[in-house]
Amino acid sequence: MAELKVDETIDITDVVCPVTFVKTKVALEEMEEGEVLQVHLNGGEPAENVPRSIKEEGHTVLRMDENEDGTFELFIKKVGD
Repeated sequence: MAELKVDETIDITDVVCPVTFVKTKVALEEMEEGEVLQVHLNGGEPAENVPRSIKEEGHTVLRMDENEDGTFELFIKKVGD
């Protein structure tokens, strides 16, 4: 699988919903259109809710990879403001 060019990375494993989405949204707001955000998040609720909420905001979820420890890496491409 080709490596994605990641412009920003955030770790939201230390917070719970809905703060997970809020932190992700704030990070995206500070980025330029077309940039890629890598989000390190926990499985379960964050892994279900964050990608769905991001899609509802109009951004593109490129992919989500599961790590060996049960956390996930979510890759989001920012779509225009």
